[in-house]
Amino acid sequence: MSSYFRNAMEVFKLLNKSNCKECFKPTCLAFAGSVFKGEKKLEECPYLPADVIAQFKDAQQKSPITDQGALDMMENYRKSIAQIDLESKAQALGGTFADGRLVIKVMGKNVSIDQHGKIFTDIHANQWVVMPLLNYIVQCKDAPISGIWVPFRELPSGRSWQGLFEKQCEELIKKVADTYPGFFQQILELFNGKEVEKHYKSDIALVVYPLPKIPLLICYWLPEDGIDSDLNLFFDAKTEDYININSIYAIGAGLARMFEKIAINHGF
Repeated sequence: MSSYFRNAMEVFKLLNKSNCKECFKPTCLAFAGSVFKGEKKLEECPYLPADVIAQFKDAQQKSPITDQGALDMMENYRKSIAQIDLESKAQALGGTFADGRLVIKVMGKNVSIDQHGKIFTDIHANQWVVMPLLNYIVQCKDAPISGIWVPFRELPSGRSWQGLFEKQCEELIKKVADTYPGFFQQILELFNGKEVEKHYKSDIALVVYPLPKIPLLICYWLPEDGIDSDLNLFFDAKTEDYININSIYAIGAGLARMFEKIAINHGF
C-alpha cells in the first residue's frame, strides 16, 4: 500500500477522469486504487502532466520506512544505546541523568530512558516519538544549534523528501490551523510552544521543541482578501547533525497526527 497517499481519492484527484483505459484499468478510479495499493505507478497514466509526476515521484521512491523497518531501526538504536555512557552524554543531549536513567524533554514533557533503551513516560510513546528520540540519543553531536532557520527542503537530505513532507506534515497541520484557528495556538501552548517575532511576516509564529536540540518553527498565515492561508515548518540548519532525515520526517508527521487527534478529541 502506498505510504504517501492517504487514500485512493487523493490519487483520483490528480487524474483527468477520462476513463481512457490506456493504463489497462477500466476506470480512472480503478487506476487510483491500484496506485494507492502499490500495484501501479502514477507515470502509467499517459495523461498526467510531467510536472505532477515529477512532484510525486521522489516521494514514492523515498517513501517512509515500513512499520517493520521502524521496529528494526529502533532495535538497532537500542543496541547502540546499550554501549553509550548515558550519564556522561546527558549534558550534550540537553538532558539530565537521575536514578540510572537519562531524562529528556520531548515536546516539553519529561521522558526517561534506561541503559537498554526502554522508555518511561506519561505521554503516548508511538513510533513517531520513539524512533526520533532513540536516533537523537545515538546520533546527537555535542555542539550548539546554528540559530539559522531553514525550510525542510534546504536541509542536506530534505529535497528528495520535500513532496512527502509537504503532503503528510505541513498540509495536515495547516488543515488543523484552518479548521481550528483558535485551538491551533492552544495546542502549541499545551506543549510549551513559545510565540516569537513574526518570522517571514506570518500571522502566527511559534517555536516548539520536539527534542532539546530540535527546535521547530511553525509559521501560519491567515487567509486574507481572497488569498488562501498558508503554513510552513522551519528547522535549525544543523538539525541533521542531531537526527537523520527519517526522524525529522517522523517528527513532522507525528505532530500533524497528534494535533489533528487532539483537536477532534476536544470537539473543536
